[in-house]
Amino acid sequence: STQSTWARYARYLKKTGKMELPHYVDYIKTGTFKELAPKHHDWFYYRAAAIARRIYMKPGKGINRLRRDFGGADRRGTKPTRFCVGSGAHLRYILQQFEKMGIMQKTPKGGRKVTRAGMRDLDLMSQQIAYPRLHRAKLKRQRKSAL
Repeated sequence: STQSTWARYARYLKKTGKMELPHYVDYIKTGTFKELAPKHHDWFYYRAAAIARRIYMKPGKGINRLRRDFGGADRRGTKPTRFCVGSGAHLRYILQQFEKMGIMQKTPKGGRKVTRAGMRDLDLMSQQIAYPRLHRAKLKRQRKSAL
């Protein structure tokens, strides 16, 4: 399923250690409409995986479009709720980290797109979920050839 693919990609990002976390990751909120910071300890990696998915599906998205995607309802007490965009700092930081890793690049018209190397990684990740037997057989062959 889609959710397990991107959860697996989030775990992959954490395991490789290529993505650096900002020093303020425990204190930031994901939007002005939120009261508290996220509770999950790996929320930053899951957000990065969600951003990778959104840009993989629709290339050319920039910070403002992602802010809108990750926005939500601003509950204002007795007044009617209204839509509020999400915070842009952590989104920008994640995109910059993806650029350093070589997973994404800027497009000429603005926004970002996934590079060939990034597409290969994301496709491989989803293939491992869709065809687990095939992946296990491939790992077995690699282990036998290494011996």
